[in-house]
Amino acid sequence: MKTTFLTGFLLLCACTLTAQSQPSTKTISVEVSNSWSKDKADAPVVLKIKDLQPGFRVRSAVVMNGYEEIPSQLDDLNGDLKADELAFVMDIPAKSKKMLTITLSSAKTDKTYPSRVFAEMLIRDTKKQKHAPVQSVTVPGTTNFYSMLHGHGPMFESELVAYRVYFNQKQTVDPYGKFKKGLEIQESRFYPNDEQLARGFGDDVLMVGNSCGIGALKGWDGTKATHIEPIAFRTESILAYGPVRTIADVTVKGWDYQGKELNMTNRYILYAGHRDLLVETFFDEPLQDEVFCTGVQNIMGNETLSESDHKGLVGSWGRHWPVNDTVKYAKETVGIATYIPQKYIRKEVKDKDNFLYTLSAPGSDRFHHYTMFTSCKETFGYPTPEAWFAYMREWKEELQHPVQIKIKN
Repeated sequence: MKTTFLTGFLLLCACTLTAQSQPSTKTISVEVSNSWSKDKADAPVVLKIKDLQPGFRVRSAVVMNGYEEIPSQLDDLNGDLKADELAFVMDIPAKSKKMLTITLSSAKTDKTYPSRVFAEMLIRDTKKQKHAPVQSVTVPGTTNFYSMLHGHGPMFESELVAYRVYFNQKQTVDPYGKFKKGLEIQESRFYPNDEQLARGFGDDVLMVGNSCGIGALKGWDGTKATHIEPIAFRTESILAYGPVRTIADVTVKGWDYQGKELNMTNRYILYAGHRDLLVETFFDEPLQDEVFCTGVQNIMGNETLSESDHKGLVGSWGRHWPVNDTVKYAKETVGIATYIPQKYIRKEVKDKDNFLYTLSAPGSDRFHHYTMFTSCKETFGYPTPEAWFAYMREWKEELQHPVQIKIKN
């Protein structure tokens, strides 16, 4: 009798341990549709984990389109080491639907996908000529940290383009143009050497100065764009490194602006296969009547070509030296475009450095806009202002027709 009891007890323990060792999983069907009249390539699809209601901590996911696996990534957006979003990109023909099967799991995976994006932020040791990667840095608003980071801020890229965001009161978005598609920043670190340049690497293509550069959000004093100052603290972080998208945050606390004290985050999201950035701006409480601005740089003063549809889309095209060394580096020709959804727009304006729209969102704690650039270096881009301005109009139309996502179960 004792033997039987002991055997049963051991079997129960074994079953319990086996059950505990098995990962939790949940399979969900998700419909992704493209109601637009044109095909979409590398269309971003983002699912919030809480909307999928897994009932457990999600540590891995697999996205299947029939028998084809779609590379994806789980992103922690608030620093608690728990996944908040599942993101991937996919091709979807015009006027069509795709039914995807997504399996969430509590188990970690060592599976990797080929990376189509890259991001890094590096602290520099100028004496030892070394660099150490960092994920996030916070400094008082009075600290000049700009030169202590290699590249002056977080750097990130897709196969088409690369960007960095300055770690100072300008918080300007600065572009790196490429001759050919591919990832370069891990090797060139935004400053290619002579050997890399000889191999066809790209480099910095714009002197942003005091402008908004490539669609950076700025303050507005009624006549001109202003920098993000004075503030109590500034933090710059990389939240996602790929393989499908990069996410970089720039957060300021205690921004003394228009009689208010604002805590604001600008989030820059770059997807695989994209040249455009989604810029999401968040505040810790709803806005009142504060007015901001963004747009495109007036690249070379009165000689810059510009175009606007007066409904949130503005672009510019110009040629100028990208750096102070005008002997080693030639002039670069660059096109820029920024699009702000019309519900946020207050007025179309300009100052000596920029073509702009002012924007606000009373009663809301967030708004967003989009920005992008092309460089005449590109063998795959837009070599004339006419081609660039035509593309930016197509780009706006595509942004206005995102894919639709329905969670089926």
